[in-house]
Amino acid sequence: MPSPAVVGQDLHPMRAEHVQRYLERIGASAPVRPTYEALTELTLRHVESVPFENLSIHLGELSALDEESLLHKVVDQRRGGVCYELNGLFAGLLRALGYEVDLLAARAWRGSAYGLTFGHTVLRVHGPAPALVDVGFGNRTVGVVPWEAGVPASGFGLAPDEHGDVVLRFDGEVLYRMETRPRELADFVPTWWWFCNSPDSWATNTMFCIRAVPGGRRMLSAGRLIDVTPNGRTEKLVPADEILDCYRAEFGLHLPRRPVMRYSDADSGSAGSRAAAGFLARAAAAP
Repeated sequence: MPSPAVVGQDLHPMRAEHVQRYLERIGASAPVRPTYEALTELTLRHVESVPFENLSIHLGELSALDEESLLHKVVDQRRGGVCYELNGLFAGLLRALGYEVDLLAARAWRGSAYGLTFGHTVLRVHGPAPALVDVGFGNRTVGVVPWEAGVPASGFGLAPDEHGDVVLRFDGEVLYRMETRPRELADFVPTWWWFCNSPDSWATNTMFCIRAVPGGRRMLSAGRLIDVTPNGRTEKLVPADEILDCYRAEFGLHLPRRPVMRYSDADSGSAGSRAAAGFLARAAAAP
């Protein structure tokens, strides 16, 4: 399988016809004003409609971080993506709807240490009620969190750390640490290329598709369909010849063919395999 290429381009203001197509994709209407309540509704619609998935890597597809390519993938093809794709494109929509939005670099907590500096991207929305917005985090569905430190929201809370960064926690557990310096989407291209191609990357060592459902989240990975809610989890095996049907029925994805693991013969003790196992364990445990 050829190495997926990665290209990037800073996003320009989204055109009106693109805004309408995007809103139809997530089943939302344009808000009258860019309020916090409207932001919360748009974000909820997004996480329940657009899955967090890395299937392009295992389909050998181009991973392009530019608005035209992202709109084609997420809106026209009704696919999902990873944080760079989902939060990057959602930033363009929010800006077109009147929100002031910054892209921030974040480092996800991996259980014993933080990951790469550009390993995750999130959104900071300014205004009378500033907020963290994240529609592309695999470990847990984040959504909208008030930016004001010490103000909890459904278990989430932000607090500054000793380095001047901001840490997101859920019920006291660290999820990630964010810089406050605004970034461009193109800044994340080198790290995303590494994720797409390195045998030490968790993204090349596992396939996943995750989306929020009312009260929890649903995940398909390694032939297992898992539902996680505050009451626990259920799991069932999906035969290989039913995988494409499962993607279509449970996630709305119409894939051209069954994805094949990029590094299916990787050493189970390799850095990439260990990272993938850690990611899947966290993703399958949190609603």
